[in-house]
Amino acid sequence: MGADNEVFPLLSRIDSPADMKGLSPGELVQLSNELRDYIIEIVSSNPGHFGASLGVVELTVALHHVFNTPHDKIIWDVGHQAYGHKILTGRRDQFHTNRKHKGISGFPKPSESEYDAFGVGHSSTSISAALGMAVARDQKQKKNKIIAVIGDGSLSGGMAYEALNNAGHEKKDLLVILNDNNISIDPSVGAMKEYLLDITTSQAYNKVKNDIWNLLGTLNKINPNTRQYFQKLENAIKSIVLKQSNLFESMNFRYFGPVDGHDVVHLSSVLEDIKKIPGPKLLHVITKKGKGFPMAELNQTTFHATGSKFDKNTGEFLPSKGSPASPRYQEVFGETLLELARNNKKIIGITPAMTTGAALNKMMEELPDRTFDVGIAEQHAVTFAAGLAAAGMVPYCTIYSTFLQRAYDQVIHDVAIQHLPVVLCIDRAGLVGADGATHHGVFDLAFLRCIPNLTISSPLNEIEFRNMLFSAQHNIDGPVAIRYPRARGVLKEWKQEFSEIEKGTGQLLRDGDDLAFISLGPIGNEVAAAIDELEKIDLHIAHLDLRFLKPLDEKLLKQFFKKHRKVITVEDGSVNGGMGSAILEFISEKGITAEIRRIGIPDRFIDHGTIEELFKECGMDKESIIQAAKAMIGSKVLFKAI
Repeated sequence: MGADNEVFPLLSRIDSPADMKGLSPGELVQLSNELRDYIIEIVSSNPGHFGASLGVVELTVALHHVFNTPHDKIIWDVGHQAYGHKILTGRRDQFHTNRKHKGISGFPKPSESEYDAFGVGHSSTSISAALGMAVARDQKQKKNKIIAVIGDGSLSGGMAYEALNNAGHEKKDLLVILNDNNISIDPSVGAMKEYLLDITTSQAYNKVKNDIWNLLGTLNKINPNTRQYFQKLENAIKSIVLKQSNLFESMNFRYFGPVDGHDVVHLSSVLEDIKKIPGPKLLHVITKKGKGFPMAELNQTTFHATGSKFDKNTGEFLPSKGSPASPRYQEVFGETLLELARNNKKIIGITPAMTTGAALNKMMEELPDRTFDVGIAEQHAVTFAAGLAAAGMVPYCTIYSTFLQRAYDQVIHDVAIQHLPVVLCIDRAGLVGADGATHHGVFDLAFLRCIPNLTISSPLNEIEFRNMLFSAQHNIDGPVAIRYPRARGVLKEWKQEFSEIEKGTGQLLRDGDDLAFISLGPIGNEVAAAIDELEKIDLHIAHLDLRFLKPLDEKLLKQFFKKHRKVITVEDGSVNGGMGSAILEFISEKGITAEIRRIGIPDRFIDHGTIEELFKECGMDKESIIQAAKAMIGSKVLFKAI
């Protein structure tokens, strides 16, 4: 499936950026329009990240028109913005496989294309990578250009400022493009947002700048360096009119802008000028997330990533098959935390730029003074929570598992060492589906369980989840981590009275003589479904829901292993260092002899696909679990089948 020659007459001829070099200004505009329409057409029927890529269509066209990629390197921060880039760099006819199992990735991926200069998925990394490439280029005495495109909220991440500071000191030739759309997934927050807003909305400054720039455009024909000379004067104007110094200039970056990010012809002209100027430079580009699709412009958070198909003409989401009765774990979290916060005034909600995704928006609406979106700043979020806990509050810090990796030191140093009662609500734990390797939350069990003072739990269902959230507020012994998936639960009636769950207690869900399973978290429901099938062939299977990875329920496990010598552990996490490893360590330390098989994420990075496809690939789906059970039981299964 490719671009129709009649509907996309120009785009259908662009097989690589080399095909864009001779395009006229009018053709650049036409290509931008066709590229935007193509993204809308494909994503409407194959959901994915949407708004950010629409917002940088003209910037993407201008970059590939002006620069010589892949010799010149473009690093896209986060990667949400890169759909147009993929389409223009030889993947137009494969774009319909975007985020599908065995299809192209939803993020830049060097193993997929030489045009993807750096693999991304987490935010605020582009400038660091660009500086590394610029230093390597100079070491090798090459002459190519390095461009980092940062935005979509990524400038709220501290790593970006570390990189700007270092890059300004090194004075390497690189270009940072700030895609300023005033939003990440939810509206951007923080002082930097206000600073950029001052620059972009000052009518006095922009009028002076534009008048002089247009005047010098005429003089530029006489002296090609005229506009370059103006940059020094522009900084003085900025300081006078805005009554503040330029942050980027103070870091030794030459600042250009702000410019209209949807004027592809002017953008191309500006980029042509800037690429001739040596040293570190920052171009401030103003864009609108969802540009060109009215519903996406009006509902920028909803259309950041479309979870379902929609009408490409109206923007109305198409009804999904059936009406699921069970809520998502995120909904359970949001409603439960608000309920708890109403009754406990010490509870504070914290999220790093995931207010809607983590369902903290309801609490933010009702209790705005006790709900904090700290921006894309996971390290700060955890230490901020630690400070609150040290002062007697009860912070619930909700972070996606894949992003908690970025705050590992803070969990150890600022929370666990001090025994602070921070509740880490680890969202999107386990396989997450179409976002792929950069977003799967498969390492948290392994990297958290080695930390002293930390309690680690995962609920089997929504009721247990509510009770774990309820119980965590009373844990004054130290920090608590509760992990839960990006998935729907299994219960229709889940809003029940709270009940305290004693720390470190598991539960035996079924007993049996032929084989035993140990599971942790919602993956236990997949195990239960497999056991139901095995019982149909007269196999009697035991099932222990561990509930707590740390501390382990040693009393229950000792009783369990007195009876069961063939055990399969199942977890939605890395088998290396995870729950199965904890069980192996336990039986080794206690001198228990048992045959253990571990099911979980194998020792490799898992690409994108549906949860069902990835569970099957990893041997974690019901059928695979059934086959693993039969294989372990062996001859007894053959006998009963006869």
